[in-house]
Amino acid sequence: MRNFFRTLTGRVVLVTVATAFVAVIVTSLVALPVAVRRANNQARADLQEKSAIAVELLHTPAAREKIVSQLRDDGVNVYLIRRGVADSPGLPARVVQQVAAGAQVDTRGMVGGKSMMIAGRPLKGNDAGVVLTRPPTGAAVQALQGVWLGMLAGLVGGVLAGALQARFIARPIRQAAQAATRLAAGERTVRLAVRPPVEATELAGAFNQLAAALETSEGRERDFLLSVSHELRTPLATIRGYAEALADGVVGADGAPKAGATMLAEAERLDRLIADLLVLSRLEAADLPIDVVEVDLAELVRSAVEAWAPRCVPDGPLLLVEAPSAPIVVHTDPGRIRQVLDGLCENALRIVPPGAPLVLAARAEAGAGVVEVRDGGPGFTDDDLAVAFQRGALNQRYRGIRKVGSGLGLALAARLVDRLGGTIEAGHAAEGGARFTVALPYPARTQR
Repeated sequence: MRNFFRTLTGRVVLVTVATAFVAVIVTSLVALPVAVRRANNQARADLQEKSAIAVELLHTPAAREKIVSQLRDDGVNVYLIRRGVADSPGLPARVVQQVAAGAQVDTRGMVGGKSMMIAGRPLKGNDAGVVLTRPPTGAAVQALQGVWLGMLAGLVGGVLAGALQARFIARPIRQAAQAATRLAAGERTVRLAVRPPVEATELAGAFNQLAAALETSEGRERDFLLSVSHELRTPLATIRGYAEALADGVVGADGAPKAGATMLAEAERLDRLIADLLVLSRLEAADLPIDVVEVDLAELVRSAVEAWAPRCVPDGPLLLVEAPSAPIVVHTDPGRIRQVLDGLCENALRIVPPGAPLVLAARAEAGAGVVEVRDGGPGFTDDDLAVAFQRGALNQRYRGIRKVGSGLGLALAARLVDRLGGTIEAGHAAEGGARFTVALPYPARTQR
């Protein structure tokens, strides 16, 4: 029973029963005095009416015995008053005096040790009258008996209503729990029917959005893994091919340096890919170390240009620098910002045609220092910009159309910049290609 009341059904039943029980009690407390007062007023009016009839009939000796007997059969006691004295003891003295004095009486008092309703009228003649008494109606006792019956009916009705209401309320929750179990088991197409009430509609809508998001996320994860496996397989196949050629003696002494250089380049490419995967996983786990110091963005951009200049000649893009002579000091991690710039330059070198501009810029804006990488390559569409920083999204779109990387570079750059407290934006460059803008807050706003 204790476990039952820990369930939603048990608690709804308990609340419904308690509500019905309290409603019966409150209704009874309000209605009981009204019912008792009405019953007593009716009884008193009836007693007064009978007293008036008795006065008329008791003048006739022949009808006196009959009317007295009939009244007593109705539970009414009859007292005759002559010369200020009642024919039977028990009446209050004040009642006898008032009737004997010619006054009508409509009151309540103790007669023979019992509470009675009293109605009295004078007869024609001096010091004579009739007094009728009867016990109260007992309406209070009857009403209290009705309260217990109402409580029992409310208890039974509350149990039934609570069970039905709990079933109605708990059904969407049970359906959501069953659907969540199926979703956890790998059934990604499960959805909940959207039905009223509003809360159930909101629950079903939220669950369906979660299921759709999970399905989309897993689809992207599969595509990403396929892309990464392809990127891993390509250098491995090259290294394996040259290794087998060297082992079989196909490549002679003259070709060994070239084979070794190719294998080294492919190994470095493989190492970069694995390093990117490691950094990205650590960023998502929020445990990547960040060393925040004062950094001059203008000097950082100029040093990056010097490092990339040898890779842009003689048949690469035209590397340009736009940086002021005055320092642009921010608090950030110079190694991570340089990693972002190197990744953006690597992407640009892959697709920017020879002679097209590749611009590295630094400038100060209101509240932030900005570094920017622009190129004169094929650029992005507006749809590309919406998914540019999602892992593998652009790789999946342009694989087989133009040279693409692993799909990790832009996702890694976005997470690094976010970890440093800045923002990164992709757009269209004035040079005709892509533009990546990284804004880093000044020291007062930097997240340490």
